[in-house]
Amino acid sequence: MKRLGTAVIGCGVWGRNHARVYSEIPSTRLLSVADLNPAVSKEIGKRYRAKWHTDAESVIKDPEIDLISICTPTVTHYDIALKAIEEGKHILVEKPMTNTIEEAKALIEAAEKNSVILTVGFVERFNPAVQEAIKRVADGEIGEVILAHTRRVSRSPGRIGDVGVIKDLAIHDIDIVNHLFKGDPESVYAIAGRIAHNYEDYANINIRYKGDRTAFVETNWLTPRRKRTLTITGTEGIINVEYTTQEISIETHQQVTQPILPYQEPLYLELKNFVDSVINGTPPQVTGEDGLRALIICEAALTSAKTGRRVEL
Repeated sequence: MKRLGTAVIGCGVWGRNHARVYSEIPSTRLLSVADLNPAVSKEIGKRYRAKWHTDAESVIKDPEIDLISICTPTVTHYDIALKAIEEGKHILVEKPMTNTIEEAKALIEAAEKNSVILTVGFVERFNPAVQEAIKRVADGEIGEVILAHTRRVSRSPGRIGDVGVIKDLAIHDIDIVNHLFKGDPESVYAIAGRIAHNYEDYANINIRYKGDRTAFVETNWLTPRRKRTLTITGTEGIINVEYTTQEISIETHQQVTQPILPYQEPLYLELKNFVDSVINGTPPQVTGEDGLRALIICEAALTSAKTGRRVEL
């Protein structure tokens, strides 16, 4: 079977991980990388014996490349992704999918028109503990889910310059609760502010779904220690997830269980799913529509925080 030619545009902290994983997946070959910094691009290219460039165009025009990860700043996502799609490349765009809702809709339309796969980098969907929690919920172990509480806090990464903490961190959990509640929310209310950054660096977001179901998303760049947790409350029990350690516990009226899950790298699982989708011609687990839905909620949260009012969706 032919190995797919892969490329990474944007070789910052996360782009380097994409390059590494593509070099590890048996069905792919990392052929090319690009970064505006020639020293960075050359370093990653030489490390994985791939061609290196300082412009996206050289990668996009390469006929040997089948799929591309776009790991550049958010404001550049749309232009790079659209050119890649029009060249017939399958693409993964890191979150947030685009800078605006209109751009996200345009990318989805372009991908459909050009018959290419478009997926979005919601890596937590592939966290084994999250997947186990979703499965337990689907199996009815905690009854009907009525509340989800997520906490994603840490010190500032120091590398984000074009979005605030809502689109950088909270968007992961927004996607998770959308996936959990299986439907579009009815309204969003948020409190957010800026203490030490150019954009908002803390936010508390309340997302209301049909049937009086609610998600509470807490996020900031101010907490000394990194914490990544999810609590799902149902009518018959609670599920607790620790994202980083991939630990999970299920508490019901009868017992508390803590399944032991073998550690798996979520990024590897995410990119493997993308690659398999391209090979098999099947939809990826995370679609462009998922990216759009999460972005709509982020924009509603920002509007709510600015106006002090609940935003109806």
